[in-house]
Parts: sequence; structure tokens; C-alpha cells
Amino acid sequence: MNAPLTTVAPDAAAQSQAATPLVAQTLAAFVGGLEFSAIPADVARRAQYLILDGTGIALASSGFDFAHRTLTAMRGLGGAGDTPVIGFPDRLPFRDAALVNGLLVHGLDFDDTHLGGVVHATASLWPTVLAVGARQGASGAEALAAYIAGMEVAARLGAVAKGGFHQIGFHPTGLVGAFACALAAGKLMGLTEEQLVAAQGVVLSLGSGSLEFLEDGAWNKRLHPGWAAQAGITAAALAQQGFEGARRAYEGRFGLYASHLQAHYDPANLPLATAALGRTWEIMQVGVKPFPACHFTHACADAAIALRAGGLDPARVARVRALVPAEVVKTVCEPVANKRRPANSYDAQFSIPFIVAAALLRGRFTLAELTQEAIRDPATLALADRVDYECDPNSGFPRYYSGEVIVALQDGSTRAHREHQNRGCGDRPLTESDIRGKYDDNAARVLAAPRAGRIAKALLSLDKASDMQAVAALLGQR
Repeated sequence: MNAPLTTVAPDAAAQSQAATPLVAQTLAAFVGGLEFSAIPADVARRAQYLILDGTGIALASSGFDFAHRTLTAMRGLGGAGDTPVIGFPDRLPFRDAALVNGLLVHGLDFDDTHLGGVVHATASLWPTVLAVGARQGASGAEALAAYIAGMEVAARLGAVAKGGFHQIGFHPTGLVGAFACALAAGKLMGLTEEQLVAAQGVVLSLGSGSLEFLEDGAWNKRLHPGWAAQAGITAAALAQQGFEGARRAYEGRFGLYASHLQAHYDPANLPLATAALGRTWEIMQVGVKPFPACHFTHACADAAIALRAGGLDPARVARVRALVPAEVVKTVCEPVANKRRPANSYDAQFSIPFIVAAALLRGRFTLAELTQEAIRDPATLALADRVDYECDPNSGFPRYYSGEVIVALQDGSTRAHREHQNRGCGDRPLTESDIRGKYDDNAARVLAAPRAGRIAKALLSLDKASDMQAVAALLGQR
């Protein structure tokens, strides 16, 4: 006699998993459905100031050798196009223009950072919406909605990693930025929700960014946001034509987090990718940089400047200890010998010993401290030799990039200053006046004040622009 058939109840965890939408689906629904009218006024205003800040940096970057070499390479590959490049008279094919503009925004390492996500999202998203928005004839409000949606995605995707991408050697700006750009580009291109899901699956194979540049000050990192923009635009275009992308781009066995974080991935953090979308606006936690250097160094830079302003004499310094979050050591403290002797200005921007020494000596850290003369200054290098680092036991990372500088003087006394909340972070933001002043300083390196003022006026009223083609043309003229 056959045994009676029994019905086995599905495993509760499996049922729950089946009922939970994929992260890509939730993000696609949010981005595709976000209307500018639903965005709070303070969020839209903050977005316009972040775009202003990024554009000012791009203008300043246009005067540097790395910008001209990149532009020449892209001209050689794709020839002339119809999309302007910020600060140049040249026009390139729109994907190439997005790549170059991303490099310009990020080129001086002076651009904004979402601290929790450890991602420079404006550097990839503004070039994306500028290029795609101009191509599609989008309004400024439509471009802003796509930019803000992308910023919300980038911040959350980065936050899942809890700083872990850096520990493995990946740069999240290039990596998670590509996903955000695919969604922002897709929104402006009118993709359906299913196509936006597919675009995320496609860009899973395109996003990239290695931190190997830290070893020798190479230019790779400058390229990452522009490459993320180009990858995102490409993924969106493929998805629009029915190209099938992996659906489990984030949760999958070889999805973004399992493949790129490995042992640093905690699946319990995955809900951060979609947490409070449309209710909590992470763009308000994006920090604008007061210094042209890796954000991980800023608290120590400010601490050193405060000590100098308080009367500390650099000639009396015996040793210096810089307390930094343990998670940033690989980026800005090691290898120690390299950090004490930066190979070039870009190397110096990722060096705690150099930045602390320069700030103690000069009482500031600006682009003037990154000239060839400045990074070869014997007094700065001699002081950098006396700067050691320790892991900060009271770090606020990743919410804050805390730092403390403790100086032992030759007479045996010590002086110390701590910055628990780095200046410019979401809870200690630069004012709108500060951001406008930073833009004016950066733009003045290449533009006369009247022209810089017209650009600022256009960007701070971007929500009123009828056509992004006119905005892009304004940015591209010299």
C-alpha cells in the first residue's frame, strides 16, 4: 500500500525571500517613479549647490595636464560630436563627453562625498544627466529628478558595504556609481521599470575601479566617475533595446556584494540598499570638501591647521601622531614610506603624513600646497618623516571621518586637537555661501568673473531651465 501523500509547508525563510522584491526592482520602481514635484524644496536646492560645486571643480581641472591628455585621447577615438565638455570649446559624442566631464569633476579630488556610502556620486551622475539630458532635450527639472534619484541610489548601494570595498581594493565611486548612472540615464531615456531592472543587471559587468593608484599616484582614479557614467549610459541603452541583464545584480551568488566584498560582505546590511527611499533623503548627508584631498584626511588637516593657528611652532615639533579610523589606513597611511614621499600631487592628496606636515607648516591646505615645488619642499618632507599614524579608538566612521593630531614638542610637552565630525559632513555642512565661494575660487582659475557668474546663476536655477541643451552649451563655452 502506498504511503499517503503529504503536503510539506514551504520553508518560512524561502517564503519570505520569494515575497521580497529584488533590490533592483525596488530601485527601479523608485527611480522610474520619482517626479520632481515630489522632491522637497530643500533637497532640490541642495542638489543644485552640489552641481554648482562639481562644475566649479571641473572648470578648475580644465587647466591641468591630465584633462588635456584625456580630451585628446577621446577626440582621437570618437572624433567630434554634439555634446559640450565643461570648460572647453570641444564637443564630443555624448558618452565620451560624459567620460571627460566625470574626470574633470573628480580630477582634483575636491568633489563631494556621501560619507556613509564612501562614494563621490556627483562626479558620475552630473556628467550623466548633463549628457543624456541634453541629448534627450530634457528640462532642468527632469534632469534634477534623475540626478537626485541617482544620488539616493549611489549613497545606499555604497552604505551596504560599510567601507568594505576599500578593504578589498575597489573604489566604490567607479563601482556603485555605474549602477546609479544606469538608473539616472535610463530614467531620462524613458525606460520602463523592467528595463531599468535589466540595466542594473547589465552594468554589473561594466562597473569598475581599482585602488592600485594609491601605490604610485597614478591617474586611474580620476577616470573612475567618467567611466561609471559611460558604463551606465551604455547599460541603459542596451536595456532599452531588450538586452537581458542579470536580475539578481545585488543578491546573487556572484552579485555586486558577494563578488566584490567577499568576506567583508554581511547580507544583513543589504536592506540598506533600499532603506527609506523617498522618505529619508541621503543627498542631505553628502559632504562638500573644504580641502582638495581625500576626504579621509580632512579631520586631521583641520586639526593641524587649528594647532598652527593656536600658536604651535613647527620648528619645535619632535613627533606627530595622527589618529585616523582603522578603515582608512590602507588608503591614506600605508605604505608609510610612500606616504612620506609622495610621487606627485595626486599621491600627496592621499597622504596623512604629507597633509598633516603641510598644514602644520603653512596653516592651510589648498591647491597651492599641491604644486611640484610644494610637494618637494624639504621642510615639509622633513616634518612628514616625523608623522606617524594610529587607529582612532573613538572613530565615528563611516558617519564621520574623524581625526586627531597629537604633537610632541621638543621640550616634552604635548599639544592636541581633535575633529570628531569632519568639516563639510552632513551634520557639519559647509554653508551655501561657503560652497558659492569655493565655486568662485575654482572657476576664477580659468574664467572671468562675469562668465562664472552666469554659469552659477544658471545652475542655481536649474529647476527652471526649459532645455538641458542650453545648459550644456553654456558650460562648454570658454
